[in-house]
Formats: sequence, C-alpha cells, structure tokens
Amino acid sequence: MSRSFTSLDDEDFNRLFREFRYTAYRLETLQRYDVSYEQDEFARFLAGESRGEFPGIATWCDTVRTAVSAGKRMHRVHIVTEPLSDYVRFECGWAYEHTVEAGEDVRLIVVSGDDWPTGLPHYDYWLFDSSELVAMHYDEDGRFVSGELISEPERIVQANHWRDAAVSSSVPYPQYASQPQLSSP
Repeated sequence: MSRSFTSLDDEDFNRLFREFRYTAYRLETLQRYDVSYEQDEFARFLAGESRGEFPGIATWCDTVRTAVSAGKRMHRVHIVTEPLSDYVRFECGWAYEHTVEAGEDVRLIVVSGDDWPTGLPHYDYWLFDSSELVAMHYDEDGRFVSGELISEPERIVQANHWRDAAVSSSVPYPQYASQPQLSSP
C-alpha cells in the first residue's frame, strides 16, 4: 500500500526530512524543475542578475546543516545532459554551490543529448534510511504533480540498487563545477 501527496509542504513528506536517522538520498532526472519557490530567482538568473536572497535554498540549507550536524548524510545525484539547460546551470550555480557548502553531497552524472546511463531510470525519488521510498512525479514541464510513499519491498530494494549505481557513476559537484560550462547566460 502507498500514500500519495500533492504538495511539497505535505506534513508526512516533510516529517521524513526531520525523522530520518542516517541517510536521505535523492535521484534527480529532469533537466528542468518548475517549483514556485525558485521562479523569481530563476528569472533573475536568466536576466543575468547576481544571486541575492534565495529563501527556498536558504531553508533547504538549514535542513541540510541540521541533519549533517546531527551526524546524518544528505546526498543526491542529478543526471544532467550536455549542453546544460538554463535551469541546470541555474541549479548548479545558485543552489548546489550553497547546499554543498551546507554539507549536502551533490553529485552529477553527465550525459550527452539523448544518451542515458545504462540501468538508471528516468524516475525521481527520495530514499530515506534505505527503507522509506518516495516516488516524485512531475509533469512534462517539470511541475510537481505528486509524491508517493512506496511500501513494496521490491521497489525499495530497486531504489537502493539505483542509488548505488548512480553514486558509483557520478562525479562530485565541486569537481564538475570547476569546468567552464557553468557560466551565466
């Protein structure tokens, strides 16, 4: 049985970030996410403005710092295609730079065009403590549609396998960020 939610502010979803004991892992597969808390900042990025206050990322960085200071690990792998979309360049420079500084282990798998890493899904999810799986569903434009708390053991085991494969195939964000493709538009 699973439970779904349609808001990123859902209390059951957010409880997972407060109550996980060891690890929180995210696989990101989209090249654009359209979330309300980033819209103003993304528009400023596209306009070539400098990064100012970014409340959505500041809140996330607080979440990361709290977890890391408690001895927990927060990490993610984002599969990105080159050439990078404007959104991924924004995410790298205006979000990842700061979440890494807060203690999140952000990693990238870089592919070209329509290539995709063998054995990895086009499927976003969160995995908490290797045992609580949340499938993240988005529409074609990257807008969040729903999240689904998954309880089927075989799907949780598969998500662990994907996590291990993605982490072993990825490069740390700081290593990737030292390359020239991340400059502003």
